Amino acid sequence: MNKFEQLGLNESLLKAISDLGFETPSEVQEKAIPLLLEDDTDIVALAQTGTGKTAAFGFPLIQKIDPFNKQTQVLILSPTRELCLQITNEIKLYSKYIDGLYTVAVYGGASIHDQARDIKRGAQVIVATPGRMQDMINRGMVNIKNISICVLDEADEMLNMGFYEDITSILSDTPKDKNTWLFSATMPQEVARIAKEFMRSPQEITVGHKNSSSVNISHEYYLVNARDRYEALKRLADANPDIFSVIFCRTKRDTQAVAEKLIEDGYNAAALHGDLSQAQRDGVMKSFRGRQIQMLVATDVAARGIDVDNVTHVINYQLPDEIETYTHRSGRTGRAGKSGTSFVIITKSEIRKIHAIERIIKTKFEEKPIPSGMEICEIQLLHLANKIKDQETDHAIDNYLPAIFDILGDLDKEELIKKVVSVEFNRFLNYYKKSKDLATQSSSSAAIPSDGTVRYFINIGARDDYDWMSLKDYLRDTLEVGQDDVFKVDVKEGFSFFNTNAELAEKVMGVLNSVHINGRKINVEISKNEGGRSSGRRDHNGRSGGGRSGGSGFSGRREGGNSASGYRGNRDGGFRGNREGGNREGGSGFRSRTASTGGSDRRSSDSRDSGRRGEGRSTERRSSGFESARRTPRRSND
Repeated sequence: MNKFEQLGLNESLLKAISDLGFETPSEVQEKAIPLLLEDDTDIVALAQTGTGKTAAFGFPLIQKIDPFNKQTQVLILSPTRELCLQITNEIKLYSKYIDGLYTVAVYGGASIHDQARDIKRGAQVIVATPGRMQDMINRGMVNIKNISICVLDEADEMLNMGFYEDITSILSDTPKDKNTWLFSATMPQEVARIAKEFMRSPQEITVGHKNSSSVNISHEYYLVNARDRYEALKRLADANPDIFSVIFCRTKRDTQAVAEKLIEDGYNAAALHGDLSQAQRDGVMKSFRGRQIQMLVATDVAARGIDVDNVTHVINYQLPDEIETYTHRSGRTGRAGKSGTSFVIITKSEIRKIHAIERIIKTKFEEKPIPSGMEICEIQLLHLANKIKDQETDHAIDNYLPAIFDILGDLDKEELIKKVVSVEFNRFLNYYKKSKDLATQSSSSAAIPSDGTVRYFINIGARDDYDWMSLKDYLRDTLEVGQDDVFKVDVKEGFSFFNTNAELAEKVMGVLNSVHINGRKINVEISKNEGGRSSGRRDHNGRSGGGRSGGSGFSGRREGGNSASGYRGNRDGGFRGNREGGNREGGSGFRSRTASTGGSDRRSSDSRDSGRRGEGRSTERRSSGFESARRTPRRSND
């Protein structure tokens, strides 16, 4: 029997679930679906972003709807336009085998009259942002006085965005005997007040602990001097060649400035904040979902409702003002059972904030040093070697081989490999070989002594279906050591690094170098290090540190130019389009000049037709691109 069938769902829903490839319910689904199907009850469900909350309330409400009744029966409120559209699309997918069930999305930035017309055609389900919904109620365009279910999704985010008055006004316009289903990642006072005022003896479901973080997320912090914050960000990106990340800043001004610097330094980056028009915002998100953008720099408000799969890292360039906000930030990675990493870049004065967050999310942070330049070169060199090994050969090159052999035929194998790698890496090596050490003195008196730690290289990684968590478990089980004896596990595409205390070095080398995985022999070597950090000068097989990789079209420096190998991130994405938004190098054109007047980012994603509540307005200037000019908006609290 299908595990979803055991929850009490009907055949139409089970068929749609099968089409979607869902096999096992998540914890919040297992707890919420039977309860909501069996009882007409109010519910407060606390679960992290990415745990399947939409299906947890979507399946039961669809099964409870009468498709022959064309009146609005369900209202779902969500914080942003993006999340509103996402929920709408998912409800449509879940209900595709139910004839007559109609779902309409209601949000700012689109025609309010078109949305009203769609509702009048007979929408049983309305998915809405609070601001637009309140406008429609005020104009008499919608009737929600007879709904039977009201869902508040991401309730804490809606309240953090300033929607308390709108939500209470909307709920006051609904029947008192309706069922209210509140889903939230955290339980701040405002959410508790909504539950107390508008819900009747709600049952509570908690996945994990209240305000806790997902177990799939590794939390790390890096201690730097304030002046080195941006350089630290670049090194973290360079030390993770396959990074696909969201970088959080506190203000729109900082968001824009960091994104511009990253683009200038050759990274595929873009800014997302409240001074972008809706068209610009949509373009940025489309490119991010398509992985043309690998580093999305965002404010907390602008990032609300982002639902992008496989985000590898969340980087806290600055810590948020509210501790609960950190939970939402980190929840952008480690979704749907996959692992992720949350980096925090801090100064010594912010250590106390880390400890405060640890108490709230009930998870310990690991302090790590900023990678050295030579360590980054080593990682990038091995990444390139794996990339070359896996590169499929295009036989169109065969016609040119005689001329190529005439040029390169006198080189032996070793010399040819060195020259090929040097083409890609000399810039990287030149940039980092004289770079300074950014790591400050450890904040922890209990930190492992530098002479007591050994760092290892191992030739298995993400391509072998390992992430940091599963590789740590594998190493621990294979070595038969304790949970904390293997640490600082960094998984790359085709290789990884990990640390143990020095007394385990002989055991690690002896045990792991005799193991085979899928017929391939594991190779473990000690990375020449100082205090457990790689120096980037490997003494095995003649390997040595190299320069900046352009193989992914991701990294590079301005002095390196715009080589064919993509040293300014323009090989695949090409985010430096012309002023008309064209695609100069096959890209999407992300270099628009946007002049912004003041205004807050608050509630920008749910702009109303009337432009109420002081939302920032953007004036586009001759481009459809999304990298703003050097003129940044005045500072506002985001």
